Amino acid sequence: MSQAACTSPLDLATLLDHWLWDPSQPPRPDVEEHLLGCDTCSSELARLVVLGEGIRDVVRHGGVRAIVSPAFLDRVAAEGLRLREYRLAPGGSVECSVAPEDDVMVARLTVDASDAAQVDLVWIDADGVEQERLSDIPVHGMREIVWVQDIEDIRALPKTTVRARLLAVDAGGERVLAEYTFNHTPAS
Repeated sequence: MSQAACTSPLDLATLLDHWLWDPSQPPRPDVEEHLLGCDTCSSELARLVVLGEGIRDVVRHGGVRAIVSPAFLDRVAAEGLRLREYRLAPGGSVECSVAPEDDVMVARLTVDASDAAQVDLVWIDADGVEQERLSDIPVHGMREIVWVQDIEDIRALPKTTVRARLLAVDAGGERVLAEYTFNHTPAS
């Protein structure tokens, strides 16, 4: 027997909000009711949970480099992972390192990207050479980009300076929204 297609599927944000439920907010009864009666959306939620567990496992082992939501990071921290966090404002600079007991390195980059159609995150080495670009990162309505870096990559770095640059990209080209400087020193 095949399941009937959902006539009003729940969007990804609603499913994620339901799964990553914030205890300070009341649950949405309409979402609960929809999920109880809809095999399509319930299956999609189950798929997201499995995906999230896989991602969480990779994060637990320090092997992820990604933009994550603050809710996801809060949940990972609540599960007992030790976070090394650095929050920078545009133009900010920080002396940074990771300790042997740290599980996850997090950079919280505040930015106003409200007028940008697309935002790219570019990592630049001490010589000003672009090392990595993440194109079209999710910034919809966000005032902060939460970047999780592979902890073993950070531990392997020598004393160095790296910069993160957020670029607004459109048909006219690129413009710098913000730049952040990380002065890394290896843990002794």
